[in-house]
Amino acid sequence: MDELFFHPKLVHLPVALAVLMPLVTGGVLLAWWRGWFDRRVWVLVFALQAVLVGSGALAMNTGEQEEERVERVVAEEHIEAHEEAAEVFVWASGVVLLLMAVPLVLPNGRTRQALLLGGFLGSLVVFGLGYSAGEAGGRLVYEYGAAQVYVDLGGIPGGAVTDDDDGSGDSDSD
Repeated sequence: MDELFFHPKLVHLPVALAVLMPLVTGGVLLAWWRGWFDRRVWVLVFALQAVLVGSGALAMNTGEQEEERVERVVAEEHIEAHEEAAEVFVWASGVVLLLMAVPLVLPNGRTRQALLLGGFLGSLVVFGLGYSAGEAGGRLVYEYGAAQVYVDLGGIPGGAVTDDDDGSGDSDSD
């Protein structure tokens, strides 16, 4: 039963990282350019971006597994909008990951500095795309009722407790 809720649980990690990555990337760049950090600290930025890409891909995969179930209560066009936004988000995150990898192997110079700045700017773009994907997913849940497929238990919407059943399994009609 818990696997049914895997996608809703998993999607928060890539979205949270999308919010944090511009802050982390900008902070590390500033510290690096001021001489506070060694260039090896960029590995932290790269690793966090890799987690964003991996968790985003996993969230996309689990979302595709849930798509058929959610289509019972939500029009396919709304699901497609979320799916497309998520795909763009994950692909852009992957491009930014590659962009962040190159400065790790380049010597000092303008090209490396431009790529570092490009990685930071890319993290801002990914933030915007993550916001769009999350907003489309939120619309599925809060406007179009996608969560309903998870809360309809035993024919009682939301698994609500009725006067006849207090959830304890005991009957008051003795």
